[in-house]
Amino acid sequence: MKLLVSAFLLTSHGTTAQKATSPKPMYRPADPAAKTAGRPKLVVGVVVDQMRWDYLYRYTNRYTANGFKRLLQDGFSCENTLINYTPTITACGHTCVYTGSVPAIHGIIGNDWYNRDLGRNMYCAEDTSVNTVGSTSAAGKMSPRNMLVTTIGDELRLATNFRSKVVGVAIKDRGAILPAGHSANAAFWYDGTTGNWITSTYYMNELPSWAQNFNAQQWPARYLKEPWNTLYPVTSYQQSTTDEEPYEGRYKGADNTSFPHALGGEFGNAFGAIASTPFGNTMTLEFAKKAVEGYNLGQGSETDFLAISLSSTDYVGHQFGPNSVEIEDTYLRLDKDLAAFFDYLDKKIGKGQYTFFITADHGVAHVPGFLKENKLPGGVANPSLKALNDQINSRFGVANVVMANTNYQLYLNHDAIEKAGKSEKEIVDFLIRELLRLPAVANAFPLRELMLTTLPEPMRSMINNGFNAKRGGDIQVVLNPGWIEGAATGTTHGLWYPYDAHIPLVWYGWGVKPGKSNRTTGMTDITPTLAAMLHIQMPSGNVGKVIEEITR
Repeated sequence: MKLLVSAFLLTSHGTTAQKATSPKPMYRPADPAAKTAGRPKLVVGVVVDQMRWDYLYRYTNRYTANGFKRLLQDGFSCENTLINYTPTITACGHTCVYTGSVPAIHGIIGNDWYNRDLGRNMYCAEDTSVNTVGSTSAAGKMSPRNMLVTTIGDELRLATNFRSKVVGVAIKDRGAILPAGHSANAAFWYDGTTGNWITSTYYMNELPSWAQNFNAQQWPARYLKEPWNTLYPVTSYQQSTTDEEPYEGRYKGADNTSFPHALGGEFGNAFGAIASTPFGNTMTLEFAKKAVEGYNLGQGSETDFLAISLSSTDYVGHQFGPNSVEIEDTYLRLDKDLAAFFDYLDKKIGKGQYTFFITADHGVAHVPGFLKENKLPGGVANPSLKALNDQINSRFGVANVVMANTNYQLYLNHDAIEKAGKSEKEIVDFLIRELLRLPAVANAFPLRELMLTTLPEPMRSMINNGFNAKRGGDIQVVLNPGWIEGAATGTTHGLWYPYDAHIPLVWYGWGVKPGKSNRTTGMTDITPTLAAMLHIQMPSGNVGKVIEEITR
């Protein structure tokens, strides 16, 4: 009877039923040689900051065989992966990729947001209770404590009784901290004021010796010892605009936007400048290799996790825009860096022994100047809080009603309105009328009335997923397509439109069947898919679904 019950249980849980003549024991001692039978040795997640989906194909004729082409040929590409919330901003994206959740639940509603209790904007990873490790600056006073849910790394640690190791690496602190999660062994980020890779006392009290040795080699100065020039003759960059454009941003001290960009001398040891060049990505991947070796990732009895964010693509993209020679050159160099990183993982971890995925935290809008140049709709919006407050004060006699404009939301001073004995509804209605007069604004409405406002899908669900009742604002502002909040040069992101929300997602390695799908998938589907592959619980705030095509 016991044997029959055991066989039934095995079959009902999806395990191949055994013949009655050769039953297998219910318990077997762990076999180190078979540790990869159910899980990979290592999971490596790479978030390319500001990578539009079309970059996978825009420069494909110049990519090498072993970088992006290797991923598309031997991996599985989810071609129609979309962000399912707004605002499409860095901290939100990194958090959603690794939690399977949305800002309404995980609480990271922007890179920063207005904190009513503090009376100021609050940074997503700020933590005054910890200190910097690795430099004397305040750049390390960071932790994941503002994130309200667990990550896939946290769940992996829980599933293995904390034997799995989880490490985050990025130039941006938020790109390392939020993906790594609450229980990570470590997260490391770059301090542009000192040229050091650092961490915080949330994780450790002293940098590991391998990290200290990396810092001692002064890689930023090495990388920018020579000017940044194009890999190939600049005239061969046919997917880009001309090299010198008035709507591109200039480096500090430069009198033009053209190659070559001489940055080392201008910035001393090039500490800050390297983040805004493709060599920031190269340095990040080199540091990630040292982390693999320093923590022996993929060498133990449990699956480990390495979360990498490549931040330099975002810095370059903001400054020059998606149609620039600088962006094309950055992705051609990233392609080579990825090829070298795959070769490293093949040798260090073993080909087919690691699961790799690459995605982005958001896309990016075209530079408004570029759109105008090509007769396309768009522009620059600069809503003035002072102007709005002056109008309200003149009409209602209440000063400083709008306290902040953050993440396309206005925060109102409810106490001031109540104290003045004025109708908040009348003030809100007036504000919305004034906002709708602006050519940049497509819509504006009270967030508390979101479900009563006429909105098309997916805009409604994306705004709903992005609204956190405790941390969010009072009035949602929606800009027209092609419009950005910014300046005369460069560009940004943050809206619900496809150029900001359509991101790449390619899987490769252990457990991945080559192929592609054009079925719509969400950024929040990445984590539950990983949880299914690893046979672990999904994170606490997960709303995504498993992408079943990958492993079929």
